[in-house]
Amino acid sequence: MRTNFIRLSQQIAGIFAVSLSLSAFAQSAPDAMYQELGAKTGISKIVEDFLPIVLADTRINAAFKDTDMERLALMLTEQFCEVSGGPCKYSGKSMTEAHKELNVTNAQFNALAEDLQIAMEKNHIPSSVSNKLVAKLAPMQRPIVTK
Repeated sequence: MRTNFIRLSQQIAGIFAVSLSLSAFAQSAPDAMYQELGAKTGISKIVEDFLPIVLADTRINAAFKDTDMERLALMLTEQFCEVSGGPCKYSGKSMTEAHKELNVTNAQFNALAEDLQIAMEKNHIPSSVSNKLVAKLAPMQRPIVTK
């Protein structure tokens, strides 16, 4: 009887270990952030909510006065999808090329990041996930900020 109990305990421990391993794998899958953002539909909704926030933000909206907002929405959706591990491929210009004559400041870059976080909050994206996306986008500061 004791031997059966020991075997059963070992089997339960083994099942528990496999379960933890599968859970860890699911959370560390290459597209985990993409899925947590709601996949393509969720990312599109975030961008859809993000752009009006940007256009209402007096700290940065003047920089977007001549921007094709429909194209920008498409490029941001592709970019966020790719950066988050999704299947999309960003098809736009490099960040250096796209921003070379805009004289973007650190304050403007930070304002845009704040607006993105507001859009993600509006879409009920957990702060841990929104922070991951912002961290993935942060290295773009160097080629974007030129002033």
